[in-house]
Amino acid sequence: MNGSFKSPQNPKGHLVCQRAASDNARSCLKRLVCGVCILFAAVMLFKQELQAQKKPVEKPNIILIYIDDLGWQDVGYMGNEFIDTRHVDKLAAEGRVFTNAYANAPNCAPSRAAVMSGQYAPRHGVYTVGGSARGPREQQQLLTPKNNSELGDEVVTVAEVLNKAGYICASIGKWHLGDDPTSQGFDINIGGSRRGEPASYFPPYELPNLKDGPKEEYLTDRLTTEATEFIRKNRKRPFFLYLPHFAVHTPISARKDLFKKYHDRYPYADRATLAYAAMVEATDISVGRIVAAVDQYNLTRKTLIVFYSDNGGHHTYSTLGPLRGGKGEVYEGGIRTPLILRRPGQIARGRSDAPVIGIDLFPTFAALAGANTDSLLLDGVALNMDQIGHEAPADRALFWHFPVYLEGYVHSGKTFRATPCSVIRRGRWKLIEFFEDNKLQLYDLRDDEAETRNLALKQPDLAQELLRELQAWQQKVHAPIPHEPNPLYNPESRE
Repeated sequence: MNGSFKSPQNPKGHLVCQRAASDNARSCLKRLVCGVCILFAAVMLFKQELQAQKKPVEKPNIILIYIDDLGWQDVGYMGNEFIDTRHVDKLAAEGRVFTNAYANAPNCAPSRAAVMSGQYAPRHGVYTVGGSARGPREQQQLLTPKNNSELGDEVVTVAEVLNKAGYICASIGKWHLGDDPTSQGFDINIGGSRRGEPASYFPPYELPNLKDGPKEEYLTDRLTTEATEFIRKNRKRPFFLYLPHFAVHTPISARKDLFKKYHDRYPYADRATLAYAAMVEATDISVGRIVAAVDQYNLTRKTLIVFYSDNGGHHTYSTLGPLRGGKGEVYEGGIRTPLILRRPGQIARGRSDAPVIGIDLFPTFAALAGANTDSLLLDGVALNMDQIGHEAPADRALFWHFPVYLEGYVHSGKTFRATPCSVIRRGRWKLIEFFEDNKLQLYDLRDDEAETRNLALKQPDLAQELLRELQAWQQKVHAPIPHEPNPLYNPESRE
């Protein structure tokens, strides 16, 4: 047989069969060419992807300027007209200002532990400074959980992550989380130890790796000099500069020239107020010098500068109004702080009302560095803002856990600044749960920023909804809830 088929309708069937075979061959060839083209395109695309993966990711420098006890309204861009903060104000004009920025605690050590770890306090156990039962023991109704006075070496810090990502990391100033930050990812430590405040703002400083300078040298200036020298030496490699000033923490002590400036301007103001203003301006001058160093070495667009405070202002010296409370309290005056992020061309300028908190800095820095944090337990969110201003969602929930007692200031008329409590803020609403009597306080921060009207009884359903969310978070992070009665408690002593 010759493979042809002959029928009455197709007497020349063999010709049809040959033509069909030829068409099939052409079709197969066309499919083959198409397949080769697709395969070639796929190979080229894969090659491009490999080349893109090999291309080094830009690692911007990161500078965190961390001021101690600086109040929300102690700076000009927030409305303060008493203190000159022109450099901070310029930074605010060039960067993104967060009007609802928070510290993770109302005092030093726990806030710093949160920034370094990216974790809420129950994760690392640093709740306060010193012991967890500060104040008259006979006036404390509950026994409090143990407080860790340092950040354990088992906690992975942001410095360790950045160090592994190729950054050289320096801590210049107050550490307050243990003996030495070099055990937790920092290559350089200047001035950092367990100490929460300096012996003096003038030599002798009694701080590690910081030789005393001339008699009139001021500590804030000296730390800034060390920081600018670090920038100069490391300008050709990615660096993380952590500059936690001791200022404006006590002892309240100012440069003579700046004190005179405020005394001449406000001759009837008390000395402490004038000295505090001078201390704040000294930190402002520090900010100006840091920015100038970054600009001098053409690192402006390559450097993220963050200006932040570790908690609210001190009742005696800081400008706290209209916020309620101050340092040591979970009201807004104790936990809301200034926050600026500046990186020209990369971060959208302007103001943001989105709620952000200290634990957000760790994931933000790690994301910028291209560091992998998949294996880490981080509670914050990365603030990856670009030209269109992406930011944290406005309705996210923020939490605080302060299961301790903190004594009141002398002559304040208050036995305690804080008693054991937990806090949630979601959107405009803030709920405080007090553990001594299980009472709730509910505030509408949009209409009552000063927290003067407790709405817990007027809006019980909302209060209970927030309480359930708060308690679910407490269980999630294994937050210790004080409940055991203190055998030394004397109710009459608090009357």
